[in-house]
Amino acid sequence: MASGELPRALRSWRDRVSPADVGLPDVGLRRTTGLRREELAALAGLSVDYLVRLEQGRARNPSTQVLAALARALRLSAAERDLLYRVAGVQPPPTGVVPRRIGPSTARILDRLVDTPVAVFTASWDLVHANPLWNALLGVTEAATSRHGNLVRRHFMGVPSPVVHTAEEHDRFGRELIGDLRRASATYPDDRELSAMVADLRDTSPTFAKQWDDFAVMPRTAERKTIDSPAVGLVTLDCDVLATLDSDLRIVVYTARPHSEDAGKLDLLRVAGNLET
Repeated sequence: MASGELPRALRSWRDRVSPADVGLPDVGLRRTTGLRREELAALAGLSVDYLVRLEQGRARNPSTQVLAALARALRLSAAERDLLYRVAGVQPPPTGVVPRRIGPSTARILDRLVDTPVAVFTASWDLVHANPLWNALLGVTEAATSRHGNLVRRHFMGVPSPVVHTAEEHDRFGRELIGDLRRASATYPDDRELSAMVADLRDTSPTFAKQWDDFAVMPRTAERKTIDSPAVGLVTLDCDVLATLDSDLRIVVYTARPHSEDAGKLDLLRVAGNLET
């Protein structure tokens, strides 16, 4: 399709989404019935300047990560998401692969969890979304959708993590991840990126290779995790993993016990975030 269709599509979809649809306050005089550019940019994790260039047709070849973020922020249906990819000159994600799309109902839930550290992962543990409080708690500085955003790869390649594990906890966590990856591989056998990651880790991580060949599936349970946060120091939180039925995503939520010292540290993070905005 013509390159001019992407700017028109973005503006049309932005105009139909009200602030209330995404959990934003509708204050002040508005020249549009939909989202302001700065609101959409914030929801999609983009700079306002980049969004302006996209809408003006001056930015070409947006990445699939950018398109996925825009589709989520604009509450696009599956068909509209595919259209977004096509007008941007990109093939839509094929069927039969690990889903990455955050549906409208899941997005509405995330909009209402702004005061809680929340991240969304695929069935193969690619990080596809993290809210500002999650990033502040864990000190995330890299792009959420980068190659290093895969939790399994980070764990078995020894990438430093702010989550504090004993040796036993580290081993159990790795086995839980492999069990999840086993299920994902069986469910999405046509996903080339997933197959390539498994092959790569079998070649580069003896621990992964040994545990992968065990065919053991470790049951996942709710647990408490201690995080050495660069912002507030050591904080121990309840960690729950919630599964979405429609898209097979994992929503990871950290919460603190009321009136605890850890709850106070999360409050400090929220205040710091509000001051920065």
